[in-house]
Amino acid sequence: MNTPTSELAIAAGIETVAVIGLGYIGLPTAAILAGNGMKVIGVDVSPATVDAVNRGEVPFVEPDLGIHVSGAVAQGFLTAQKETPRADAFIVAVPTPFLADKSADLSYIEDSARAIAPQLLGGELVILESTSPPQTTAHMARVILEARPDLSLDGSDGRPAVLFAHCPERVLPGRVMIELVTNDRIVGGLNAGAAAAATALYRVFCQGEILETDATTAELSKLVENSYRDVNIAFANELSVVSKNLGVDVWELIKLANHHPRVNILQPGPGVGGHCIAVDPWFIVAADPENARLIRTAREVNDSKPQHVVAQILEPVKEVASPTIATLGLAFKPNIDDMRESPAVDIVHKLATQRPDATILVVTPHSSVLPRMLEGFSNIKQVPATEAIAAAEVVALLVDHDKFREIDMATLAGKHVVDTRGFWRADALG
Repeated sequence: MNTPTSELAIAAGIETVAVIGLGYIGLPTAAILAGNGMKVIGVDVSPATVDAVNRGEVPFVEPDLGIHVSGAVAQGFLTAQKETPRADAFIVAVPTPFLADKSADLSYIEDSARAIAPQLLGGELVILESTSPPQTTAHMARVILEARPDLSLDGSDGRPAVLFAHCPERVLPGRVMIELVTNDRIVGGLNAGAAAAATALYRVFCQGEILETDATTAELSKLVENSYRDVNIAFANELSVVSKNLGVDVWELIKLANHHPRVNILQPGPGVGGHCIAVDPWFIVAADPENARLIRTAREVNDSKPQHVVAQILEPVKEVASPTIATLGLAFKPNIDDMRESPAVDIVHKLATQRPDATILVVTPHSSVLPRMLEGFSNIKQVPATEAIAAAEVVALLVDHDKFREIDMATLAGKHVVDTRGFWRADALG
């Protein structure tokens, strides 16, 4: 039986939704739609992901997602397959990494568009959720309509129209299933009727305000949100480097400065990672390189921070032959397994490369697999925290996983400790 919220989408002509890409955003979106009574077909190029979803399992760590997926699959509302099916609405949630020149790699979106094109009859809604440079939704529409000249954007010449919209995700890993429901949503229509149709679909599960605009503004809004955060993090990271050079405790400095009623400096770290903040600002820089000077500088500051951390780690053992270094955490944020663009991974890679004689012991409480970037290094080993700390001359806290609070502080005695998160400060320990 359809739920009242799914009836809103059905009234807009949407009964079946195909979600292209079952990753950190696509699978939660598919699960939340299916959990609200929509028939959802997930599509992914990975046979392992497809098989896992069809078993009601989740191939990555995200709190509460497993319950939603298993329930939706058990009730028959969610299935997964490799081929793109016919559907009333398509949500494209595929990766948009950047290339060597920092421009966006749109090949995954283009491949998805070409797979969707043969399935269209006219009247369908195609939503791009992938974070994208301005005008990517229009580019996706062109790819589809070039493959299907019998369809159109406006129904001209008697050709049926297809609706296109951009609806960026705005969720925090580790809280995705909560924030999908509670966060406000931006919906940008490319052509007439697209925004209204997308609003009807997202209203199936979204309890926040849904704000309608045009597609390019929606695309840029997501980039601006993450660039704003990146600039503020860059200030904190740059401040940490300056403070160290002046012999000042940056954590105390920020705490004192934040007592000003109009100052709220963020906390520094080993860099910036993840699929959004470390990537999205470059899309603005690529769109207007002459004027996006502050955004570019912030990215360069944050991208340079891992090397500053490496220098701190290696300094105490520069005269030590074959040192052992413990590195705690590889994810880009605490309590998850997501290592995309993680500065911690970059730091470990730099350590292994710059000191090939060193043994780098890696502790990853939420993952048993090393990222591809670290494969092939004979001097990198995954071990439990207790073993790593006992063997190491230097202990580097790179990710503030809650699991690391279980570490006995007495075991750090006599070690050179590099705490990139202020995790073991007396005030942080409370």
